[in-house]
Amino acid sequence: MDKEKLNNLPKQPGCYLMKNKEGEIIYVGKAKNLFNRVRSYFVGSHDGKTTALVSQIEDFEYIITSSETEAFVLEMNLIKKHQPHYNIKLTDDKRYPYICLTLEEHPRIFYTRELNKKAKYYGPYPNATAAREVVDILNKVYPLRKCYRLPKKECLYYHLGQCLGPCIKEITTQDYENILPEINAFLKGNNKERIKNLEKKMKEASKNLNFEKAKEYRNMMRHLSAVVEKQKMELSLDDTDVFGYVTTKNYISVQIFHIRDYKMVERTGSLLGLIDNPEETFISFINQFYLIAGYPLPKEILLPKIDLSGLAREIKNICFIPQRGKKKEMVDLVMVNAQEKIDLLIKKEKRKYEKSEGAMIELAKILALDSIRTIEAFDNSNIQGSSSVSAMVSYKNGLPNKKEYRKYKVKTVKDADDYHTMEEVIERRYSRLQKEGKQFPDLIIVDGGKPQVTAAETALKRLHLQIPVLGLFKDDKHKTQGLFYKNKEIKIDKKSGLFLFLTALQDEVHRYAISFHRLVHTKNTFISGLEKIKGIGEVKKKQILQILGRENFLEELDELKLTEKQKQEIAKLYGDE
Repeated sequence: MDKEKLNNLPKQPGCYLMKNKEGEIIYVGKAKNLFNRVRSYFVGSHDGKTTALVSQIEDFEYIITSSETEAFVLEMNLIKKHQPHYNIKLTDDKRYPYICLTLEEHPRIFYTRELNKKAKYYGPYPNATAAREVVDILNKVYPLRKCYRLPKKECLYYHLGQCLGPCIKEITTQDYENILPEINAFLKGNNKERIKNLEKKMKEASKNLNFEKAKEYRNMMRHLSAVVEKQKMELSLDDTDVFGYVTTKNYISVQIFHIRDYKMVERTGSLLGLIDNPEETFISFINQFYLIAGYPLPKEILLPKIDLSGLAREIKNICFIPQRGKKKEMVDLVMVNAQEKIDLLIKKEKRKYEKSEGAMIELAKILALDSIRTIEAFDNSNIQGSSSVSAMVSYKNGLPNKKEYRKYKVKTVKDADDYHTMEEVIERRYSRLQKEGKQFPDLIIVDGGKPQVTAAETALKRLHLQIPVLGLFKDDKHKTQGLFYKNKEIKIDKKSGLFLFLTALQDEVHRYAISFHRLVHTKNTFISGLEKIKGIGEVKKKQILQILGRENFLEELDELKLTEKQKQEIAKLYGDE
């Protein structure tokens, strides 16, 4: 590291951005004093994750701010923008799910993560599976509309008694008067009454010898009881998140209890590698949990004794550090859970490392390469030479990098010619990267042995590129068997993390290629059939293909002003008589 640059650091608050040899930002931090904080990384020895970070730092830059508060806001924005490898990564960056009850003339109830409709929302539900189960139960118990748009004839739900059938019958708002209050009561937590009502209906159906209906009510009771059981832990707290943490030499274990409507509905947690001191890491986790991952703020957050000054204002305003009583007991319980979980999480983290970053390091040793950070893997797919496609998946630091996945329709090769297909696709991929001046991967992996590797190397040679190419060949049972590299077969331990990593990678690229091939093949077949339907010209065909594959494809056909016969023929092509 440039000592002069370190010595010239300002003694002011701000943010610093650590970069690797490729100029990629790998860590973002904030500091009261940039001079002291940044220099601390390059003085003395470090443990665990900090050592790994420092080993990759080639350069850094910094941004001075007028206050610590400004530094905090800037740090959050930079982490959100760059998503650095060594910063905290929360396992689930999706929003919490809600249950939506629409305010339409004929209401629907469904599971969603989006709050953009005029409707009544219940939640949030930290447990997504439980939320889906609740929706399924409610849709079975109460005969609300299921279709996104009203069809022209009744569906199966009507015949099952799970829909009132507004598509074929005159249904008014009065018909929903008894249903909606019951759903509201259920979602507010009054579930014992619902179970009693179902039991009563079950007995009545059985008494009337309607055993199928009685069985259905019994199953509904079981489903409902299961959901109620999951929310059985009654508490004196309302809408509250309770945090706790413990640390070891290299890790911090964070646990969170989510309490909604006086019930502990879910427990979540994370294991993080330590770079900053434990309390700063814990504070950073809480900030990112709500401000970057998008988890909704509760009415109150309970925390162990920490300095709250590093928290965002909107979070700090609802934080409370209890000193005694039930709330203190709850924080202590979360701390006990964090301690209980840490050994298990460390083992899990190590297994994950062995099948990701650790596997990349092991592979680099076997292939005698300096390092492998990025991999691009290719696979071809066709049926007897028709609808030939290829697919590429990208891995970065041992994990799938899905935004870099690519699909290719084969242009120059006819019939099932795996060699020339691989040659074409490799040349197309890397000639494009050449023209755009983009970075090449550290390793190319192809599905196959010597022929596929030779094809890739031939294409790279024409482009005057020297990127190492590894082949993954399979046995007679189509299972990963070994590696082909530099004209040699390499066998690896089938129980090793590296073997599991390569198998998962090979399965992923195969899955991606197959799914793309099916889509292309289906579309080709569909287009072929579409051309035979009378009255559908190029304009209509283009409009139909634009909506092909959408969830409500058949309903959206109604908007294209097709004849009933045309719609029936398209439905047959689509596989929905």
